[in-house]
Order: sequence, then structure tokens, then C-alpha cells
Amino acid sequence: MIKTPITVAYGDGIGPEIMTATLAILNAANAAITPEVIEIGEKVYQQGFSSGIPDSAWTTLKRNKILLKSPITTPQGGGYKSLNVTLRKTLGLYANVRPTVSLAPYVPTKFSNIDLVIIRENEEDTYAGIEHRQTDEVYQCLKLVTRPGCERIIHYAFEYARKFNRKKVTCLSKDNIMKMTDGIFHQVFNEIAIEYPDIQNEHLIIDIGTALVAANPERFDVIVTSNLYGDILSDVAAQVAGSVGLAGSANIGNQVAMFEAIHGSAPDIAGKKIANPSGLLNAAIQMLIHINQPESAALIENAWLKTLEDGIHTADIFSKEYSKQKVNTDEFANAVIARLGKKPTHFKPVEYQKNVRAKIECYGEKKKSLAKKELVGVDIFIDNMSDSPEALAEKIKNASTTLALNTITSRGLKIWPNSKIDAPYIHHCSCRFQSANNSNSLQKISHQDIIDLLSALNKLNIDVIKTENLYTFDGKPGFTLAQGE
Repeated sequence: MIKTPITVAYGDGIGPEIMTATLAILNAANAAITPEVIEIGEKVYQQGFSSGIPDSAWTTLKRNKILLKSPITTPQGGGYKSLNVTLRKTLGLYANVRPTVSLAPYVPTKFSNIDLVIIRENEEDTYAGIEHRQTDEVYQCLKLVTRPGCERIIHYAFEYARKFNRKKVTCLSKDNIMKMTDGIFHQVFNEIAIEYPDIQNEHLIIDIGTALVAANPERFDVIVTSNLYGDILSDVAAQVAGSVGLAGSANIGNQVAMFEAIHGSAPDIAGKKIANPSGLLNAAIQMLIHINQPESAALIENAWLKTLEDGIHTADIFSKEYSKQKVNTDEFANAVIARLGKKPTHFKPVEYQKNVRAKIECYGEKKKSLAKKELVGVDIFIDNMSDSPEALAEKIKNASTTLALNTITSRGLKIWPNSKIDAPYIHHCSCRFQSANNSNSLQKISHQDIIDLLSALNKLNIDVIKTENLYTFDGKPGFTLAQGE
């Protein structure tokens, strides 16, 4: 068999230990791969590469197109941006696929019949990491969602369900609150679901959906959702099934794919050889299916299931009732290797069909006519140190002869005019200006009107921290009203 070249990154923390164990199992199973190692993560950050990855590694990744990656350490609350996010976006890995299966009774869980797959959009949403400190007290994170991004991930979810004989796809969003960003995700789901009459579909609000995953996970089959929700939800599902440490993850693009455990680098136990390699091993099994080596994938997965059945467990899943031997990382790998060729008896043996590879290409390019876009106003965000809403309105309402001050809001809540709030937050205000023609607040205005307004506000010593133009699309507002309007 021709060997498939793959890129391997040993990562940080427990990464080198679990990667060594995983590669030992792949080698013993005669997986037809040729690993090429790159260094990424913490050591590379320390060498001065702010992205956490050197140029030579990019070259290797784009040549091999397959990456098996151990966890890497991402600084919290500051420092460098997440290399995981950089890899996913740079390589176009738009679909994050996270299967969750219960392994009761050998891995304790209250639910013995979990078999769901969470498909998470991987490039957009708040994970763009676009944040600003706008005032002394106010911080902003932008949530960016595109129609092509929604089309791509939702098409992928339905194609995945069809390819792997799944019966239902559930969409989770929060479009009762975020009516535009989450609203387009739900809208596209409804549009695409019509194209798959053989697959059931449903939509749930993310909060009740997450609660149901925690309380009644057996009702789900395939879940598709946006980036942040999917990240949280997949950890919830994995933990409900028994342990986050067992779950693998595939990051799929049309040209490149990356496979990793969903857990982190766990620096607190690094070097102790007690980490469970199962998460990365399950990711490697996904990789083997993707590169069309289903026999090797089934051989390894069956040996892994047999090891769990035989009570050979690492410390994280060890129990007095079902464990017979507590082993370290390498001993667990050796136990799996010793069972290659054997099949589980409690768990159903797995079998993957030839050419069932998970390569699904989705581009999110449904052709449609462009909407007529017209500029009808502007939101001016102000760092307002002391003025009351009424005083601020009095100061700025005559700044323009062509634009009129319609509302002042704070954190999305109207505080002027006619506010019912006793103590509004005044230190971050959004002032909405639209056409001074009161007969039609959606009347078209010009960019020069906004420039003139900003110039006038500057003369009034108003600290403008951001502007957001307001547009209509085919006559429909492309912006929300404030709460209370």
C-alpha cells in the first residue's frame, strides 16, 4: 500500500507523551502513513514567532495536507492568539467534527446510549478574536457571521449525515436574541434542510439544546451549530458521556484536514506519564478514515474498545467496579497494541466500509442576486464621561443639519428619549443619527453627511470611539432597534 504522508506536531504539556503512544499504536497496526514532524506551540512562541508556527511548518502542512496534532498551550487572558484558531482559519478548516459515544459501564456515565456527532462551524463567530477596549470600562468582541460560512457548514452537516447513515440533523442557535447573526444561521439551515428530504431536521435554541444534551443526549444524532456554541457544547457532550479526555476531533477543509484531541495540554500532569492517549488516538482513527484506510481504523478502534472492556484503564477513568489494572500512558498503548486483531464482546465491533472516507467538499457559494444596499444612517459610539443622556442629547442634537439624533442607547438599551430607566449606564453611548426628514427615517443619506457630522462632533470635543454605518438591503433594515424602542 502506498503510504500517505502526514504532518505530526507533538505539541505542549502532555502532548509529546500521548503522541508517542498514539504513533506507537499506528505503527503496530501497520497504518500506511509516513509522519513528518514539525514544531509548533509554546517553544515556537518563545523563539519570537508570534503566530506559534514557523514558515517551514506552513510549507510542510500545505504539502502533506494532513496534520495529526497534540494539544498546544494557548495563553489565557493575554499574550499570543490561539494557534489552533490560526491553523483552522489559515488552512480553511471550516468544519469541526466531534463524535461522542458512551462507553458504559467501563467509563461511568448516566447515559448508556449516546451516539451523537457535533459539527461546529470553525472559522467565524466570536473566534475571529476581534476585540477592542473602547473606554476605561467597556470592552467589545465582534461576532462575524457570513452567509457562505453558514451554507458551507450546514451543507457539510447534511452531507455527513447522509454519508454515515445518520437520520436527523439538529440546528442550535440563539436567534431569539441575535436575530441577524444567529438568524441567518437558522434561515440557511431551513433553506438547506429542504434539499435533504430523507433526513429529519429540527431547530432548538442553544440554551435548551445544551440542557437537553446534558439531560437527554440520546435524542440527538447530528448537531450543527456555530463556533462558540459548538466548542462549549462538544465539551459538555464529551463529559456527559464519561470524559473529555476520550474525545477526538477532526477539523475538515476542502483541501486540508487536522486531527486532534479536544482536551488541552494539561501542563499540571506533563511528564508524569499518566495522561490518557485515547482522545488523540480517536482523532487518529478519524484521520485513517479520512485518508481511506478504514481497515486500520477499525483494527485500532476494536483493540481500544477491547482494552477498555478488559479493565485496562488510565487514572482518569479508573474505577473500583470496572477497572482491573491502573496503567500509565505507555502501558495503555502497549495494552492496545497487544489486542490488535481482537474484537470487543460487550461493545459492538466497529467496521468501516471501503471508500467511506469523510472527505466532503462544500463551498457555500449559492448564487443569488445582490440586494440593493443604501446608506440610511450611522451609529456614533461615544466615550461619555459625565453627561446625562438628556445633557448629551442637548449637546449633540444640532450637530448636523441633514442628520437628526433619533436615539441614544447604552449596551443595546435605549436611554434617550423617554427612557424609563432610573439609573442608566452612561459611560458608553451609541447615538443613532438618521435623515433629518422626519417623514422617512430610512431615507438615503450620503457618506459626506457622516463626515460632516463627525467633524462637528469633534469641534464639540465629543470622544467618538467607533462608527457603524446603517444600511438597508432591498429596503429592509440591516440593523437592529435598541431594546425599549
